[in-house]
Amino acid sequence: MSTDTTVLILPGWQNSGPDHWQSRWEVLYGDQRVQQHDWMQPLRGDWMAQLEEAVLAAHGPVVLAAHSLGCLLTAAWAQHSRNTHRVVGALLVAPGDAEREEFRAPLKSWSPIVLQRLPFASTLLGSHDDPYCAFERAQQLANAWGSAFVDYGNKGHINAESGLGEWPEGRALLNRYLDLKKENA
Repeated sequence: MSTDTTVLILPGWQNSGPDHWQSRWEVLYGDQRVQQHDWMQPLRGDWMAQLEEAVLAAHGPVVLAAHSLGCLLTAAWAQHSRNTHRVVGALLVAPGDAEREEFRAPLKSWSPIVLQRLPFASTLLGSHDDPYCAFERAQQLANAWGSAFVDYGNKGHINAESGLGEWPEGRALLNRYLDLKKENA
């Protein structure tokens, strides 16, 4: 069995387009996107099952690279899975706030947001002008999940519209978890 670390890409609601840093990382680094049955009408239980299958299919340890609803997926999955020990760490970028009034109907299965401490190391990046999650709320989520918090300034939803390109700064944060695995091997 291989001990190579698998990076699983966890896009948010409506998936990540070709210019999103997650899609670029898939091409550049061979990261694996966790595919969902329905990107437009996401069901938390269904998304959790897909993540569980992806973690189990990995031939070794896993690092999660989550964006928006993918951050909420990480927390929900971690609360129920018996396979969290396979995750070395998670980069949680611009969590979406499914409890905001405008998202309650389309994301009804995502409330309440799981606020249990994650059983693996994580770093959460929040932006002051994210239209999908207030900066203070991102800080609250980081605190609840036990995540290191990075104030990422005014970068919107930290997505393709933020002009990040291949986003080497984000990859450096993710690589800390890949390096951590190598040090513990």
